[in-house]
Amino acid sequence: MLFEGLSGKLQEAMKKLRGKGRVTEKDVKEMMREIKLALLEADVNFKVVKDFIGKVSERAVGQEVLESLTPGQQVIKIVHEELINLMGSANSKVTFSSKPPTIYMMVGLQGSGKTTTSGKLANLLRKQGKKPLLVACDVYRPAAIKQLQVVGSQLGIEVFSMGDKTNPVDIAKAAVEYAKSRQYDLVIIDTAGRLHINEELMEELQNIKEAVRPQEILLVVDSMTGQDAVNVAESFNEKLGVDGIILTKLDGDTRGGAALSVKAVTGKPIKFIGMGEKLNDIEPFFPDRMASRILGMGDVLSLIEKAQEAFDEKKALELEKKMRTQQFTLEDFLEQMQQIKKMGPLNQLLAMIPGFNANVMKDIELDEKKMARVEAIIKSMTKEERNNPSIINGSRRKRIAAGSGTTVQEVNKLLKEFEEMKKMMKMMTEMGKRGKKGLKKFRMPF
Repeated sequence: MLFEGLSGKLQEAMKKLRGKGRVTEKDVKEMMREIKLALLEADVNFKVVKDFIGKVSERAVGQEVLESLTPGQQVIKIVHEELINLMGSANSKVTFSSKPPTIYMMVGLQGSGKTTTSGKLANLLRKQGKKPLLVACDVYRPAAIKQLQVVGSQLGIEVFSMGDKTNPVDIAKAAVEYAKSRQYDLVIIDTAGRLHINEELMEELQNIKEAVRPQEILLVVDSMTGQDAVNVAESFNEKLGVDGIILTKLDGDTRGGAALSVKAVTGKPIKFIGMGEKLNDIEPFFPDRMASRILGMGDVLSLIEKAQEAFDEKKALELEKKMRTQQFTLEDFLEQMQQIKKMGPLNQLLAMIPGFNANVMKDIELDEKKMARVEAIIKSMTKEERNNPSIINGSRRKRIAAGSGTTVQEVNKLLKEFEEMKKMMKMMTEMGKRGKKGLKKFRMPF
């Protein structure tokens, strides 16, 4: 889970102050000591931790806090605000050129996820009405061009390539001319990386920069490398000059050092974060939302945005009507499951709910697996069986179990729980008459 260790420790430290009617300077010092240890354990840069603790302490022992009616809450508010400032205070968007095409140059070390992120960014900006062209300028890493072409074909986005025998500067210049002639308004150049920063790499990147004059240079860094990610960002910025940072693999980063240090150290904003392996697992970075998630305050806005993107409003109205008239079928249920999956892993979604207990996350993996088994069972049914489960007799159950790699008992259990769910829906439509009777027995089939 995202920032699991840091989030748990910070929430624990603040819990002690939350309900206090009076907070002393000693209380604040004790809390600061715990927060300092939590940040250092999360691999946050030492200087960043020192500055952060200094700012929070200075504000937290002020008269307006110690003499306020809810001093505990005031201190938590200060920690929240300073976390936001640490990560960049506001959402930083990519900029677009006044004269198309807008050129973004993607840079970073090998293994940071640069090629996939180029595709993800192209896909995200296409949804905003842009027409992107991906450019394969990594002529050194074996199969780098092929990888970008595979990503492009999966997304239906054209990839410009001149093979691995051409100079990357020439490829970049030719790609921009190609984009102009075919009305592409966005060019995303996937450049070469190395296992470490060296003069040869930087010289090539500077030559591409001078040749095509990109609107923005976006640095892709692997957040799981912690302090190393920050050092890489600092070096690239000094030698090349970057306009923004994209943090990848943030879904696997349980510490959070890179996200909390990189803006303070480089002065460059985090513009996007990668939250998974799928080609739509990229989202704009909002410091205020991230600070809320770290402190267990949830992130309702991101949850709503994910839901709006995943759910079709017209279908939702049709579904609501079906639920009211008891016409909800296993076909409908399968469609809803698939829309929930589009929103992302369950543990990430639940982490966005304010006050959700992170400790229960450890059991969520089981639900993900169970969800996949339920999906397999329903997909092994014929359309007729999904729309009318009452026709599923013994022999059909055996066939469904064999087709889904499950057991007859699991098929029976799903059918039973689905029927209970339908009854529950009926009860909910008659709440006025029946009150809340029967609610406690209700369980989802996954």
